[in-house]
Amino acid sequence: MNTPHAPHTPPAQHPGAPVRSGIPEHGRIPKYYAAKVDIAALLDTLGEGQPLPAERDLAQRFEVSRETLRQALRELILEGRLRRLGRGTVVAGPKLAQPLSLASYTEGVRDQGRRPGRQLIGLDRFPCPPVLAVDLGLSAGDPVWHMERVLLADDERVGLESTYVAVERVPDLDTAFAPDSSFYAYLHEELGIGFGDADERLETVLATPREALLIGTPGALPMLLIHRFSRDTTGRPLERVRSLYRGDRFSFTTHLGPRAGG
Repeated sequence: MNTPHAPHTPPAQHPGAPVRSGIPEHGRIPKYYAAKVDIAALLDTLGEGQPLPAERDLAQRFEVSRETLRQALRELILEGRLRRLGRGTVVAGPKLAQPLSLASYTEGVRDQGRRPGRQLIGLDRFPCPPVLAVDLGLSAGDPVWHMERVLLADDERVGLESTYVAVERVPDLDTAFAPDSSFYAYLHEELGIGFGDADERLETVLATPREALLIGTPGALPMLLIHRFSRDTTGRPLERVRSLYRGDRFSFTTHLGPRAGG
């Protein structure tokens, strides 16, 4: 019987690693976790996009069963260290660090040297329901747009965005706006609408079967969901946005300052 070995403590240059590499104080760790840490160390020696050795070879190398190895690989995929490519598994690149700010998705991705893009799923116009009317400062029944787009980074599908905005604010959205471009840039440059402030709520969810199909991910993959309510520079409600991001490809950053009176 194989005896699980304690993984090495991550070096100091990995400040985001778990304390003591996730080993509990009693020192007993599951075999899959020991294999996971060993594979993670192997990934550090490989470059982005490099294929992982075959499961059989890895199982022999780390002295674990194929099923134990697969559990370790599943966790590394969920964490974004690995990704499936065809019938194989390759080393994933670093996560996209999207700022929690009024900057657009396009700006955030471009700032990291990636090529942003969007693929239109649907653009519909319908009478605004009462709940949405409150958010957008409208009367129930006023016309509203719903625009749904897949988010891309270097042609990789990484999220899904749903935008609700009053037709009176952007009457020509269906004819004058290029759906693969930045909506914020269109509002500012073409319509002279500036963003003043916004409220956001961030939570973790699982994608619905439809969302997983559109984004191209397994249904069990954790997703990061952001609800945003934006206002223009006059304080008037502007948009409601629901953005779903792949948990294995995104992290979010923000700057914190001292609280007034604290």
